[in-house]
Amino acid sequence: MIAWIFPIRIFLAIRSFVRRAKAGRAMEACFPPEGALKIFIEIHNLLNAQQLAQVRQIAQGATFVDGRITNPHNQTKKNLQIDSNTSAFQQSSKILADALFHSEEFRNFTLFKRVAPPLLCRYAPGMQYGTHSDSPFLPLQPTPLRSDVSCTIFLADPSTYDGGELTIHLGAKPLKIKGEPGSAVLYPSTTLHEVAPVTRGERLVAITFIESQIVDEAKRYMVYELGEVEALEGFNMSWENRIRLSHVKNRLHRLWSS
Repeated sequence: MIAWIFPIRIFLAIRSFVRRAKAGRAMEACFPPEGALKIFIEIHNLLNAQQLAQVRQIAQGATFVDGRITNPHNQTKKNLQIDSNTSAFQQSSKILADALFHSEEFRNFTLFKRVAPPLLCRYAPGMQYGTHSDSPFLPLQPTPLRSDVSCTIFLADPSTYDGGELTIHLGAKPLKIKGEPGSAVLYPSTTLHEVAPVTRGERLVAITFIESQIVDEAKRYMVYELGEVEALEGFNMSWENRIRLSHVKNRLHRLWSS
Protein backbone atom coordinates (compact mmCIF):
# COMPACT_ATOMS: atom_id res chain seq x y z
CA MET A 1 0.00 0.00 0.00
CA ILE A 2 1.33 3.42 -0.93
CA ALA A 3 1.66 5.71 2.05
CA TRP A 4 0.03 9.10 1.40
CA ILE A 5 1.12 11.96 3.60
CA PHE A 6 -1.08 14.71 2.16
CA PRO A 7 0.18 18.20 3.11
CA ILE A 8 -1.83 19.07 6.21
CA ARG A 9 -2.20 22.73 5.22
CA ILE A 10 -3.84 21.81 1.91
CA PHE A 11 -6.04 19.17 3.55
CA LEU A 12 -7.31 21.61 6.18
CA ALA A 13 -7.92 24.29 3.56
CA ILE A 14 -9.99 21.94 1.41
CA ARG A 15 -11.95 20.58 4.37
CA SER A 16 -12.69 24.08 5.66
CA PHE A 17 -13.71 25.28 2.22
CA VAL A 18 -16.05 22.36 1.55
CA ARG A 19 -17.73 22.74 4.94
CA ARG A 20 -18.33 26.44 4.35
CA ALA A 21 -19.54 25.84 0.81
CA LYS A 22 -22.05 23.28 2.06
CA ALA A 23 -23.25 25.76 4.66
CA GLY A 24 -23.96 28.25 1.87
CA ARG A 25 -21.69 30.96 3.25
CA ALA A 26 -20.52 33.87 1.17
CA MET A 27 -17.09 34.00 -0.40
CA GLU A 28 -15.88 36.27 2.40
CA ALA A 29 -16.46 33.41 4.82
CA CYS A 30 -14.15 31.18 2.83
CA PHE A 31 -11.24 33.60 2.82
CA PRO A 32 -10.15 35.79 5.72
CA PRO A 33 -9.73 39.52 5.04
CA GLU A 34 -5.96 39.25 4.98
CA GLY A 35 -6.24 36.67 2.20
CA ALA A 36 -8.77 38.55 0.11
CA LEU A 37 -6.17 40.15 -2.15
CA LYS A 38 -5.11 36.74 -3.38
CA ILE A 39 -8.11 36.56 -5.72
CA PHE A 40 -6.53 39.45 -7.65
CA ILE A 41 -3.35 38.97 -9.62
CA GLU A 42 -1.09 41.26 -11.58
CA ILE A 43 0.71 39.92 -14.64
CA HIS A 44 3.90 41.83 -15.32
CA ASN A 45 5.12 42.11 -18.91
CA LEU A 46 2.01 40.54 -20.39
CA LEU A 47 2.87 42.45 -23.57
CA ASN A 48 6.39 42.40 -24.92
CA ALA A 49 7.99 45.61 -26.20
CA GLN A 50 6.94 44.96 -29.80
CA GLN A 51 3.32 44.23 -28.93
CA LEU A 52 3.12 47.30 -26.70
CA ALA A 53 4.52 49.54 -29.44
CA GLN A 54 2.12 48.09 -32.00
CA VAL A 55 -0.96 48.65 -29.85
CA ARG A 56 0.11 52.19 -28.97
CA GLN A 57 0.65 52.98 -32.66
CA ILE A 58 -2.77 51.61 -33.55
CA ALA A 59 -4.36 53.69 -30.78
CA GLN A 60 -2.77 56.88 -32.11
CA GLY A 61 -4.54 56.58 -35.45
CA ALA A 62 -7.74 54.91 -34.28
CA THR A 63 -11.22 56.38 -34.05
CA PHE A 64 -12.56 56.55 -30.50
CA VAL A 65 -16.22 57.01 -29.57
CA ASP A 66 -18.16 57.86 -26.42
CA GLY A 67 -17.69 55.01 -23.92
CA ARG A 68 -21.32 55.19 -22.89
CA ILE A 69 -22.23 53.49 -26.14
CA THR A 70 -21.75 50.17 -24.31
CA ASN A 71 -23.25 51.35 -21.01
CA PRO A 72 -25.67 54.21 -21.76
CA HIS A 73 -27.42 54.11 -18.40
CA ASN A 74 -24.32 54.71 -16.26
CA GLN A 75 -24.05 58.45 -15.71
CA THR A 76 -20.62 58.12 -14.09
CA LYS A 77 -18.95 56.62 -17.17
CA LYS A 78 -16.94 59.32 -18.90
CA ASN A 79 -14.36 57.85 -21.23
CA LEU A 80 -13.67 57.00 -24.84
CA GLN A 81 -13.38 53.57 -26.42
CA ILE A 82 -12.16 52.41 -29.78
CA ASP A 83 -14.81 52.13 -32.49
CA SER A 84 -15.53 48.40 -32.71
CA ASN A 85 -16.53 48.73 -36.36
CA THR A 86 -13.01 49.59 -37.52
CA SER A 87 -9.99 47.58 -38.61
CA ALA A 88 -7.99 49.25 -35.81
CA PHE A 89 -10.21 47.50 -33.29
CA GLN A 90 -9.70 44.15 -34.98
CA GLN A 91 -5.92 44.61 -35.16
CA SER A 92 -5.45 45.77 -31.57
CA SER A 93 -7.83 43.15 -30.23
CA LYS A 94 -5.93 40.34 -31.92
CA ILE A 95 -2.57 41.47 -30.54
CA LEU A 96 -3.95 41.78 -27.01
CA ALA A 97 -5.87 38.49 -27.15
CA ASP A 98 -2.80 36.63 -28.43
CA ALA A 99 -0.78 37.98 -25.49
CA LEU A 100 -3.43 36.78 -23.04
CA PHE A 101 -3.70 33.32 -24.57
CA HIS A 102 0.09 32.88 -24.48
CA SER A 103 0.26 33.83 -20.79
CA GLU A 104 0.42 30.82 -18.50
CA GLU A 105 -0.52 33.02 -15.54
CA PHE A 106 -3.65 34.17 -17.36
CA ARG A 107 -4.66 30.63 -18.31
CA ASN A 108 -4.08 29.21 -14.85
CA PHE A 109 -5.83 32.00 -12.95
CA THR A 110 -8.91 32.40 -15.14
CA LEU A 111 -9.43 28.82 -16.33
CA PHE A 112 -11.01 30.58 -19.27
CA LYS A 113 -13.74 29.19 -21.48
CA ARG A 114 -14.33 32.33 -23.54
CA VAL A 115 -12.69 35.76 -23.70
CA ALA A 116 -14.32 38.93 -24.99
CA PRO A 117 -12.33 40.83 -27.65
CA PRO A 118 -10.09 43.30 -25.76
CA LEU A 119 -11.22 46.90 -26.13
CA LEU A 120 -8.99 49.99 -26.06
CA CYS A 121 -10.18 52.74 -23.70
CA ARG A 122 -8.88 56.30 -23.39
CA TYR A 123 -9.26 58.76 -20.51
CA ALA A 124 -8.42 62.44 -21.03
CA PRO A 125 -8.33 65.00 -18.20
CA GLY A 126 -11.70 65.20 -16.48
CA MET A 127 -12.70 61.66 -17.50
CA GLN A 128 -13.45 58.85 -15.06
CA TYR A 129 -15.60 55.80 -14.52
CA GLY A 130 -17.50 55.89 -11.24
CA THR A 131 -18.06 52.96 -8.90
CA HIS A 132 -19.77 50.08 -10.66
CA SER A 133 -19.85 46.34 -11.07
CA ASP A 134 -19.50 44.78 -14.48
CA SER A 135 -22.50 43.47 -16.37
CA PRO A 136 -23.03 39.75 -15.71
CA PHE A 137 -23.47 38.99 -19.43
CA LEU A 138 -22.04 40.57 -22.57
CA PRO A 139 -24.14 40.44 -25.75
CA LEU A 140 -21.65 38.54 -27.90
CA GLN A 141 -22.32 36.02 -30.66
CA PRO A 142 -23.28 33.23 -30.89
CA THR A 143 -24.33 33.34 -27.23
CA PRO A 144 -23.91 35.92 -24.45
CA LEU A 145 -20.62 35.76 -22.56
CA ARG A 146 -20.85 35.53 -18.77
CA SER A 147 -18.32 37.85 -17.13
CA ASP A 148 -16.58 35.98 -14.31
CA VAL A 149 -13.18 37.69 -14.40
CA SER A 150 -12.42 41.26 -15.49
CA CYS A 151 -9.06 42.29 -16.92
CA THR A 152 -7.37 45.66 -17.38
CA ILE A 153 -4.22 45.88 -19.51
CA PHE A 154 -2.19 49.03 -18.92
CA LEU A 155 -0.67 50.70 -21.97
CA ALA A 156 0.34 54.23 -20.91
CA ASP A 157 3.37 54.98 -18.77
CA PRO A 158 1.97 55.89 -15.33
CA SER A 159 4.36 58.86 -15.10
CA THR A 160 2.64 60.49 -18.08
CA TYR A 161 -0.72 60.98 -16.37
CA ASP A 162 -2.09 61.86 -12.94
CA GLY A 163 -5.11 60.17 -11.41
CA GLY A 164 -6.78 57.36 -13.33
CA GLU A 165 -6.08 54.67 -10.74
CA LEU A 166 -8.12 51.50 -11.07
CA THR A 167 -9.71 51.29 -7.63
CA ILE A 168 -11.17 47.96 -6.53
CA HIS A 169 -13.29 48.11 -3.38
CA LEU A 170 -12.66 45.40 -0.82
CA GLY A 171 -15.03 46.39 1.95
CA ALA A 172 -13.45 49.33 3.72
CA LYS A 173 -10.06 48.78 2.07
CA PRO A 174 -9.83 50.08 -1.53
CA LEU A 175 -7.08 48.62 -3.70
CA LYS A 176 -5.60 51.25 -6.05
CA ILE A 177 -3.69 50.04 -9.07
CA LYS A 178 -1.76 52.05 -11.65
CA GLY A 179 0.14 49.46 -13.59
CA GLU A 180 3.29 49.67 -15.66
CA PRO A 181 2.83 49.63 -19.44
CA GLY A 182 2.32 46.10 -20.72
CA SER A 183 1.12 44.75 -17.37
CA ALA A 184 -2.37 43.48 -16.56
CA VAL A 185 -4.55 43.02 -13.50
CA LEU A 186 -7.24 40.35 -13.17
CA TYR A 187 -10.04 40.52 -10.62
CA PRO A 188 -13.53 39.05 -10.09
CA SER A 189 -16.19 40.78 -12.18
CA THR A 190 -18.45 40.78 -9.12
CA THR A 191 -16.32 43.35 -7.28
CA LEU A 192 -17.19 47.01 -7.10
CA HIS A 193 -14.52 49.09 -8.82
CA GLU A 194 -13.94 52.46 -10.44
CA VAL A 195 -11.44 54.52 -12.40
CA ALA A 196 -10.38 57.68 -10.57
CA PRO A 197 -10.61 61.00 -12.45
CA VAL A 198 -7.66 61.77 -14.70
CA THR A 199 -6.25 65.22 -13.92
CA ARG A 200 -3.26 65.33 -16.29
CA GLY A 201 -2.17 63.49 -19.40
CA GLU A 202 -3.97 60.51 -20.88
CA ARG A 203 -4.76 57.08 -19.50
CA LEU A 204 -4.72 54.38 -22.18
CA VAL A 205 -5.78 50.85 -21.26
CA ALA A 206 -7.48 47.83 -22.74
CA ILE A 207 -10.22 45.90 -21.00
CA THR A 208 -11.71 42.48 -21.49
CA PHE A 209 -13.96 40.02 -19.71
CA ILE A 210 -13.51 36.31 -19.24
CA GLU A 211 -16.02 33.52 -18.89
CA SER A 212 -14.38 30.91 -16.73
CA GLN A 213 -14.93 27.18 -16.63
CA ILE A 214 -15.75 27.69 -12.93
CA VAL A 215 -18.28 30.44 -12.20
CA ASP A 216 -17.79 30.58 -8.42
CA GLU A 217 -14.73 32.71 -7.68
CA ALA A 218 -13.94 31.01 -4.38
CA LYS A 219 -13.97 27.56 -5.97
CA ARG A 220 -12.03 28.85 -8.97
CA TYR A 221 -9.40 30.31 -6.66
CA MET A 222 -9.13 27.02 -4.78
CA VAL A 223 -8.34 25.14 -8.00
CA TYR A 224 -5.85 27.85 -8.97
CA GLU A 225 -4.15 27.69 -5.57
CA LEU A 226 -3.87 23.91 -5.68
CA GLY A 227 -2.28 24.26 -9.11
CA GLU A 228 0.22 26.76 -7.74
CA VAL A 229 1.13 24.44 -4.86
CA GLU A 230 1.52 21.55 -7.31
CA ALA A 231 3.82 23.62 -9.52
CA LEU A 232 5.91 25.14 -6.73
CA GLU A 233 6.12 22.25 -4.28
CA GLY A 234 5.47 19.22 -6.46
CA PHE A 235 9.12 18.18 -6.68
CA ASN A 236 9.55 18.52 -2.90
CA MET A 237 7.11 15.67 -2.22
CA SER A 238 7.10 12.05 -3.29
CA TRP A 239 5.87 11.32 -6.78
CA GLU A 240 2.91 9.38 -5.37
CA ASN A 241 1.81 12.34 -3.28
CA ARG A 242 2.25 14.71 -6.19
CA ILE A 243 -0.01 12.54 -8.33
CA ARG A 244 -2.61 12.45 -5.57
CA LEU A 245 -2.49 16.23 -5.20
CA SER A 246 -2.95 16.58 -8.95
CA HIS A 247 -5.82 14.10 -8.76
CA VAL A 248 -7.62 16.17 -6.10
CA LYS A 249 -7.15 19.36 -8.13
CA ASN A 250 -8.44 17.75 -11.32
CA ARG A 251 -11.43 16.19 -9.58
CA LEU A 252 -12.43 19.55 -8.08
CA HIS A 253 -11.95 21.21 -11.46
CA ARG A 254 -14.33 18.74 -13.07
CA LEU A 255 -16.80 18.87 -10.18
CA TRP A 256 -17.10 22.66 -10.18
CA SER A 257 -16.96 23.34 -13.92
CA SER A 258 -20.04 24.48 -15.76
